[in-house]
Amino acid sequence: MSRSWQDRAVVDTMLDDLQTWAIVGLSGDPSRTAYQIAAALQRAGKRIVPIHPVFDEPGAPTVLGQQGYRSLSEVPFPVDVVDVFRRSEAAGPFADEAVAIGAKGVWFQLGVVDEDAFARTWEAGVPMVMDTCPLIEWRKRAA
Repeated sequence: MSRSWQDRAVVDTMLDDLQTWAIVGLSGDPSRTAYQIAAALQRAGKRIVPIHPVFDEPGAPTVLGQQGYRSLSEVPFPVDVVDVFRRSEAAGPFADEAVAIGAKGVWFQLGVVDEDAFARTWEAGVPMVMDTCPLIEWRKRAA
């Protein structure tokens, strides 16, 4: 069965019902898209969790007021959505890690496509959205 990368019901569930979003690639640089999307998610009432290797450094700062973690497996509380800001060729392992930690959804940002990861994630019972952005999807609703 062929699934849409942006199934409306899945997008709506993630945007409306899932609250804790781990943002893979969120380092704290305000000029980066990951930062801007994380800030928008926070404004929409979501809890964001920065995930980036920089958080392995002693004294790493918080991002948007939130403690960051080096990897998804280090987050000490449940994560609902894993939102991935990585190149397509590097994104798949984060989908696998999202499944491993029990995330309820995986979101690959605009331009991030890994069809094999999409199939694996759905096969594991975890819905996935790919090649879009929460802001784009919110704008579609307002149109």
